Amino acid sequence: MTYILAKARSQEYIATFPAFLKQIGRRLRLNCAKTSMEEREQGDKLSMLIFKSLLISLLLVFSSRHTVAEKKINHHSKSTYIIYADKFSMPSSFNDHLLWYDSSLKSVSDSAEMLYTYQHVAHGFSTRLTTQEAELLSKQPGILSVIPEIRYDLHTTRTPEFLGLEKSITLSLASGRQSDVVVGVLDTGVWPELKSFDDKGLGPVPSSWKGECERGKNFNPANCNKKLVGARFFAKGYEAAFGPIDESTESKSPRDDDGHGTHTSTTAAGSVVAGASLFGFANGTARGMATQARVATYKVCWLGGCFSSDIAAGIDKAMADGVNILSMSIGGGLTDYYKDTIAIGTFAATAHGILVSNSAGNGGPSQASLSNVAPWLTTVGAGTIDRDFPAYVNLGNGKSYTGVSLYNGKLPPKSPIPIVYAGNVSGDSEGSLCSKGSLIAAKVAGKIVICDRGGNARVEKGLVVKRAGGSGMILANSEDYGEELVADSYLLPAIALGQKSSNELKKYVFSSPNPRAKLSFGGTHLGVQPSPVVAAFSSRGPNLLTPKVLKPDLIAPGVNILAGWTGAVGPTGMTEDTRHVEFNIISGTSMSCPHVSGLAALLKGTHPEWSPAAIRSALMTTSYRTYKNGQTLKDVDTGLPATPFDFGAGHVDPVAAFDPGLVYDATVDDYLSFFCALNYSSYQIKLVARRDFTCSKRKKYRVEDLNYPSFAVPFNTAFGVKGGSQKPTAVQYRRTLTNVGAPATYKVSVTQSPSVKIAVEPQTLSFRELNEKKSYTVTFTSSSKPSGTTSFAYLEWSDGKHKVSSPIAFSWT
Repeated sequence: MTYILAKARSQEYIATFPAFLKQIGRRLRLNCAKTSMEEREQGDKLSMLIFKSLLISLLLVFSSRHTVAEKKINHHSKSTYIIYADKFSMPSSFNDHLLWYDSSLKSVSDSAEMLYTYQHVAHGFSTRLTTQEAELLSKQPGILSVIPEIRYDLHTTRTPEFLGLEKSITLSLASGRQSDVVVGVLDTGVWPELKSFDDKGLGPVPSSWKGECERGKNFNPANCNKKLVGARFFAKGYEAAFGPIDESTESKSPRDDDGHGTHTSTTAAGSVVAGASLFGFANGTARGMATQARVATYKVCWLGGCFSSDIAAGIDKAMADGVNILSMSIGGGLTDYYKDTIAIGTFAATAHGILVSNSAGNGGPSQASLSNVAPWLTTVGAGTIDRDFPAYVNLGNGKSYTGVSLYNGKLPPKSPIPIVYAGNVSGDSEGSLCSKGSLIAAKVAGKIVICDRGGNARVEKGLVVKRAGGSGMILANSEDYGEELVADSYLLPAIALGQKSSNELKKYVFSSPNPRAKLSFGGTHLGVQPSPVVAAFSSRGPNLLTPKVLKPDLIAPGVNILAGWTGAVGPTGMTEDTRHVEFNIISGTSMSCPHVSGLAALLKGTHPEWSPAAIRSALMTTSYRTYKNGQTLKDVDTGLPATPFDFGAGHVDPVAAFDPGLVYDATVDDYLSFFCALNYSSYQIKLVARRDFTCSKRKKYRVEDLNYPSFAVPFNTAFGVKGGSQKPTAVQYRRTLTNVGAPATYKVSVTQSPSVKIAVEPQTLSFRELNEKKSYTVTFTSSSKPSGTTSFAYLEWSDGKHKVSSPIAFSWT
């Protein structure tokens, strides 16, 4: 049976039976909201059945960012404000919104005039007011918010700014060797006509580049340029399972008919594009992380999934072509490294000096849900940014709730309309999920329908409601999804609500004799706090395959990200969606992965001599884990502080990573010793490393000594009362630091865990030369704890300027 790495599409569970696989793949393609959560929403029963009966892996989802820098503008005693109004709260005494806006404005100011009125980006207007006038206007009925004017410098996307990559830093990097770096992306191909692949200002393609642009359906070598330097496709494994590709539905070429590959590649290294948005949402200048790096795409994923033979061929060719960074938002289940095609292929790439960035998976908030845990990979989880797309539900009882939405079309009637729960207007036993054909049209027509999340794609639920004659939809989160909100570009007025608001909404609908509601949409909001928070869908540790290696490594922006899109399908990916866009907003660890891929390209251009392990170390040890107020980053699922099992070393901080001071480097020999520590035979090692290697009987190999930038310390739980014996157990880990900065003396500090005693020896390391190495040991001592107990600490080396920080995760099993 061919091993399949299936796409994490909004609707896809790929199987090895050709007909079934094609059918599922088609459904997936038609529901392209592509957010990690939708993998889980296909229904637990279906997913368990498929996972038990078929060899399946999921291609991770995501998307990329885009907005702009901000600066408040003051104009003496008056300032400009943008007023967001609830279109459906217009008093009955008005029959025109402009008259209502004008009346509201004149009620607080005799002299103020409207500068602009907004109909599509938002409902409302802009004007100049004093602080007092603005405060009075904010209290007017129907006024949702009064926001001070922000100057948007159209010079970057939201995530580069959110990550601190300001223009001055970007320009200084441009003077280095960033344009010598080629980012290879294994995915669904590329849509080359996008402005994100404009090569204006780029010099000649690096002489080291050996790749090419392959000819195929709807694609030829002329589609490439000095930005998009390579494009290839690999379909033999796919066709071996399904027969010839149906070229009436997808291009047998590097062309991206899906959108996922274009989104990831433009996130990593897209060129600067002014005026980017999705229907006015997230408006700004779009750009990838490494705007001057080159892009090469390798199409290994098709409508039926991503096959390991095609993936291996793609990695192989990428190595031959000369890529420097490999971005793979592809993943599968956990298996021994020597059985895992991705682990084997990426080991070869790493040994070739290529940093490989992978998505952690979209199985959160479940614990131990990770994929791509090999220690030579940079495994990336997902967090939010400080941008949101609010939408509002106003009930007939006067209460209102805030959710999210990317809907920008025609709105329901001005007055509140009836609202129903899908479970009460369906003849299906699981009708609350708004699955295809489940709603009774006579009970839905003209009403807002509450659909429970899960079972099928979010955007599909909206289409089901629309087909039944409904006027709107509210997507209600259950306990499985908590307060996680992901914005979608629905085909009817629709809003997603968190669990708490959803529960209150249902109480109202179930108790009111005539429940009514109205929906309104607030456009794009910036400065949302707290941010970042760990996305609920982001896969979590611990690492079940190798418990002594902490994964994920770090998190990066992965929620509601704007990036380039295919011209072949609309933003939802459904056949009914005939809208065509150059940019789309989607979510998942598939989008956080290319953020790190692009940042790695920046580091490679600045420090071309650094190894993949050194680059990963720089990104990890400089990541942050607290907000400015000192509180730990939160987990959106629980609202509680997140842990290293959720965010690894923390949230990436690229500016700090350019000068980390020290790095934890690793070579192929280190990974060979790692295999010996796993008790791999020479045969098994050869399967991964492609070389003969025999573990020495005279040497003691320990996973604890792998030179990794983080620590995972599993203790065994002894039998006995409340966890067993109180006799302490001590384990020792060894690490080596390499100086990549100026000569300096570093001192260690440890945030002690209440459950474990931590001792570091020596406590001071002095470096006199560049690339000088110094080693240290850490001893962890603890008594037995009940199984399932976890605890966390941090170890940091500092010379007063640099902070080289490592998370420590303890667990008892």
